[in-house]
Amino acid sequence: MPTYEYSCQKCGQNFEAFQSMRDEPFRECPKNLCRLPKWGHGKVKRLLGTGAGLIFKGSGFYITDYRSDSYKLQNVLQQQQPKRLQQSRMLSNIARRSGRSTYS
Repeated sequence: MPTYEYSCQKCGQNFEAFQSMRDEPFRECPKNLCRLPKWGHGKVKRLLGTGAGLIFKGSGFYITDYRSDSYKLQNVLQQQQPKRLQQSRMLSNIARRSGRSTYS
């Protein structure tokens, strides 16, 4: 639910309200927030806010969730490349110790 900012035309009070998008906007200044000595039933106006960032709660939201298939494939291949290089070096070391060639 978004937070809306309001301004009272009568008392000048600015306040925020945490409301559903389906709720009707406030029409008058809330009694508990009014700055006037006697509640003036001031007309309020909804202000344009800066908004808030999108917040994902819970697990399972990753930056790569909505990537293209080609991007995902490229990423997988890049992650496997160091493993293949390490395996190749291990085989070369074993062959060198045993006196065998890895390319025969």
